[in-house]
Amino acid sequence: LMLMLSAGVFEFGNLIHEKLLMEAGLTDGARFAARCNSKLYTDAGLAAIDCAGVATNIAVFGNATGTPPARLIGWKKSDVTVTLNNKCQEAVVAGVTKYRSTTTQVCVVRAVGTYPYTGIGMLSIIDVGPIILGGLHEERLIRF
Repeated sequence: LMLMLSAGVFEFGNLIHEKLLMEAGLTDGARFAARCNSKLYTDAGLAAIDCAGVATNIAVFGNATGTPPARLIGWKKSDVTVTLNNKCQEAVVAGVTKYRSTTTQVCVVRAVGTYPYTGIGMLSIIDVGPIILGGLHEERLIRF
């Protein structure tokens, strides 16, 4: 009985650890996307940056180039979606300031991801299949 309880605690701890790694990746990716400004590069005569693509690389791999290994074994770029200019809201509505901003609209960047957690084998003992972990992180779009 104690062995089964210990194995269950270890499995649960591993699940929480992988969920935290996924959340950290989504946070990093959204934070980069919120501050990325491709127009600055094109104005300087450089090639444009795919802000959403680079943010996805940062979320999954922890680097801008998308060089493996991924933060989580089996986590792919197709498991993460980074949306720029998501949920834009007017900063001032009918003369009332809803959001403090130097622009007329306040937009949010959203990073959403899923990860199929298969566990370390303890879930199969109690006949529990893969668990789909999900997460999202939003950052206010920084315009400059």
